[in-house]
Amino acid sequence: MKKMLASAIGLSVLFGASVGVYAGANLEEIKAYLNYDIKVKVNGKTVQLLDEQGNVVTPITYDGSTYLPARAIASSLDVAVDYDAASNSVLFGEKVEGVPLNSTQTFYQAIKDPNQTKYKNKDYQEVIKDTTNNGYNFTLKPGKKYQTLYLQVAAIGSDVQLKFEDDNSRLLKSETVKAEDGLKTIEVNVSGQNEVTVFYKYENDTGVNGIFIPLTTSYYK
Repeated sequence: MKKMLASAIGLSVLFGASVGVYAGANLEEIKAYLNYDIKVKVNGKTVQLLDEQGNVVTPITYDGSTYLPARAIASSLDVAVDYDAASNSVLFGEKVEGVPLNSTQTFYQAIKDPNQTKYKNKDYQEVIKDTTNNGYNFTLKPGKKYQTLYLQVAAIGSDVQLKFEDDNSRLLKSETVKAEDGLKTIEVNVSGQNEVTVFYKYENDTGVNGIFIPLTTSYYK
């Protein structure tokens, strides 16, 4: 488990002004100080706190307590952070409810034809289905809002090898799905990832190769 250390006692957390428009009645003006002496360490290594745009942010000291920017701390600890405007809440880690992939982005290669969106007699309504290419890829866009990707994948015919890579082409996970696995759920840590590229190819050319990925039941949390 990752641990956060800071050279101050009684640290609290601030999300930052980027969360949206606050209700004026809930705001109270205070006098605080930017504290340039505070250093933050993660697993013994000093880290630079950055905002979503990559700008350096500084801890704030007020009334004997030091406040750290939530987004910067979450990024340093590799924990997803998001803001729910409806409940005025800061969300860390996995969300309570899963968010379907097709509700977060539009997939140009998605299939919605009922004749092709069924797997074992269940209609998944919107899927990525490829039975023509010998290997290809598609891009997911978690936008740094989610902790975990739960991708459902079924192999048609030959076994399918999958690789998940981050924005910098670093491997996040590799997995093999066999035809006898049925619809297999693959879990991938996507915390801090703006985009994830999924590569797939078939282990053997059986003449009936394919991949089936439902976008309605694959989700982020």
